Amino acid sequence: MAVKKTPEKSFIEAMLRLKRAGLTNVPATDTMHGPVDELAPLDERIGSVFRIFRQSQKPGHMISFVMYDIENNKIRTNIAKFLIRKGCIRVQKSIFLANFERKKWDEIHRTLKEVQEMYKNYDSIFIVPVSTDEIRAMKIIGQSLDMDMIIGNRSTLFF
Repeated sequence: MAVKKTPEKSFIEAMLRLKRAGLTNVPATDTMHGPVDELAPLDERIGSVFRIFRQSQKPGHMISFVMYDIENNKIRTNIAKFLIRKGCIRVQKSIFLANFERKKWDEIHRTLKEVQEMYKNYDSIFIVPVSTDEIRAMKIIGQSLDMDMIIGNRSTLFF
C-alpha cells in the first residue's frame, strides 16, 4: 500500500493558518521557549559572521542584516525558523545575517512583508544591506574577545 505524502505547506500558508486559528487575539508574552531561541556562544556567532565575509563575493549577492521587533511569540518563532531555513545566521535573538542573491533577498522581503500585513500589530522588521567594509569596522562591546583572531587580521613582525 503506497503512502501518500502530503505536500509541504509554504511559510505563508502556515502563517495564514495561524491567523485563521485566532492568533491575532493571543496576548504577547515576555518569555520565549524552544531550540529556535537558543544562541550559540558569542565567539561562535562572531566567527560565523566573519566566515561570511571570507567567502568570495559573487556578483548579485547582498550581505544583509535582518532585524525584528515582534510581540507575539508564535509569529516571532515562525519568522525565526523561516529565516534560519533560508540560510540566515542568528547573531542575536532578533538579529540575523545572511549573504543572499538579489532574487532570494527580494523573496524574503516579499514574504516577510506579506506576513507583517496579515496581522494588526505594531511589529517592525528591518532588512539592511551592509558592505564588507562596514562589517569589518564593527565593534563589539560587552565581551572580552580577540577580534583579530576571529577576523584573521593578525599581523606578525619579525625583528
